Amino acid sequence: MKLERLGNSRRAELSELFRSTFSDSEGEDEGLTIGRLVDKLAAVIDDVDVIAFGAIENGALTGAIFFTRLKFSDDSIVYMLAPVAVSSARQRSGIGQALIEFGLQQLKKQGAGVVVTYGDPAYYGRAGFEPLSENVMQAPMELSMPQGWLGQSLSDSPIEARSDRPNCVEAFRDPAYW
Repeated sequence: MKLERLGNSRRAELSELFRSTFSDSEGEDEGLTIGRLVDKLAAVIDDVDVIAFGAIENGALTGAIFFTRLKFSDDSIVYMLAPVAVSSARQRSGIGQALIEFGLQQLKKQGAGVVVTYGDPAYYGRAGFEPLSENVMQAPMELSMPQGWLGQSLSDSPIEARSDRPNCVEAFRDPAYW
């Protein structure tokens, strides 16, 4: 398995991976919704505001993750990890965790200080994410499941409390994702 940074040349493959994976696990409607989200994200991969990493096996994309920049009133470098998918046939083989660890290492090299995500605390906890109170760092939009708001400092310092709500990339500016 090879882990690598992905460009928008894999847009169709990314969209299909997420559509099929989420359709298998969450139902057809959710698969279509996440597939459309990924299509929007993949169209604007720029390695600054939208970054994608993939797991390639025998030339095929078997897993992928996205990191998108959250912009605050200062110049802090904060990313959000979402979404994450591993093909249904390859789940529970460590691909997702390997991709997350690889992505976090790459972001740290780029100077990112904090990464947040919104998902299953048990899954993301294995990669070092911890519950994050919105009193410390707000999500870009109101959360329907606040217990899924998680964060990780990429430095030796804890996540600093912030009073401002960040802006997210256009694709995530839909309350349905929150």
